[in-house]
Amino acid sequence: MSRAQDSTVHLCIDMQRLFTREGPWPTPWMDRVKPNVARLVEAAPGRTIFTRFIPPHTAEEAVGVWRDYYARWRNVTTSVLDPRLLDLVDPLDRHADRATVIDKGTYSAFGEPRLLAHLREHGVTGVIVTGSETDVCVLSSVLDAVDIGLRVTVVEDAVCSSSDDGHDALMMLYRKRYSLQIQTACTDEILADWT
Repeated sequence: MSRAQDSTVHLCIDMQRLFTREGPWPTPWMDRVKPNVARLVEAAPGRTIFTRFIPPHTAEEAVGVWRDYYARWRNVTTSVLDPRLLDLVDPLDRHADRATVIDKGTYSAFGEPRLLAHLREHGVTGVIVTGSETDVCVLSSVLDAVDIGLRVTVVEDAVCSSSDDGHDALMMLYRKRYSLQIQTACTDEILADWT
């Protein structure tokens, strides 16, 4: 395995029950991409970082515009929400004990300082990004990863959105506008190099 591969991790964004049909924010594509995400996790669970989006306990505990957001989405605050919806989806949840799990309260995975500290501690220079949603948390995390200087690969058949238009626009943006900083690849291409 090359040095570049040794220093790359799989960053799996918010593949939680919260974003399935059982939750208040369903992302229908999740069922389609989940097998590809699972294949990547199974190939290297110890080099996988799962993030989980954790809303505040109440809208009043949120800061700034997040307070208005959660006033609209009170049913998603943890004082109301079924806590099982914060869990990773099956079968990803089976690998959580061998992976790293980082909870966050913002769109970007890098909003949680523990992520960057973990990457630096392990000498990580690149991230393979999968998860939900292409045009929200994945987008925010990818752009922060670029700003930090990480090599970024978005796995095009392992990211999903509740908006087809948003997903398609972001995939085009990654390929055309950010092509020097963000690569896109399919699961099979990643696995050929990953293992």
